[in-house]
Amino acid sequence: MRKPFLAGNWKMNMDAASAVALAKGVVAEVGQVDSVDIAVCPPFVYLQSVAAALSSSNVALGAQDVFHQPNGAFTGEISCTMLKDVSCSYAIIGHSERRHVIGETDALINKKIHAAIAGGLLPIFCVGELLEERQGGKTDKIVADQVKKGLEGICEERIQAVTIAYEPVWAIGTGVNATPQQAQDVHAM
Repeated sequence: MRKPFLAGNWKMNMDAASAVALAKGVVAEVGQVDSVDIAVCPPFVYLQSVAAALSSSNVALGAQDVFHQPNGAFTGEISCTMLKDVSCSYAIIGHSERRHVIGETDALINKKIHAAIAGGLLPIFCVGELLEERQGGKTDKIVADQVKKGLEGICEERIQAVTIAYEPVWAIGTGVNATPQQAQDVHAM
């Protein structure tokens, strides 16, 4: 059985001082825990500072996104090599905000997953449905399609690098939480 994994996505919050303080607080509380894999995913601009605060701990560093090309004229994007250079181990891919606000497609997410694995990063692959999809009884179809399209072409050996994170989009920031049973139903599917 896989070791439990807990990752915190800091989204577009904090400043440099508060990011470092939070990282140090996480290290103080759980920095030597080895029964659970733990990662924090701060904004890109704080990755180096947070990496320093995490050093000598069991807390890993993750990025909130990654681009699928190794380099080139891609203004505003960040490559696996760049992320590895600042001590990242993980990259969040397919987060609902990237899908529904930025407009990322399953095909682009698939490219990012391939790139992350090839680049030595561990993808945290997010899947989940909108409220109207849940209410319409489409949860299983939506999530299954996201998983199939996102992982297309990933062989059994490489799939071991991927963490699939079920993220019920309808529960983000709404004050409505998914029940453990709802999450387990999606996991079982």
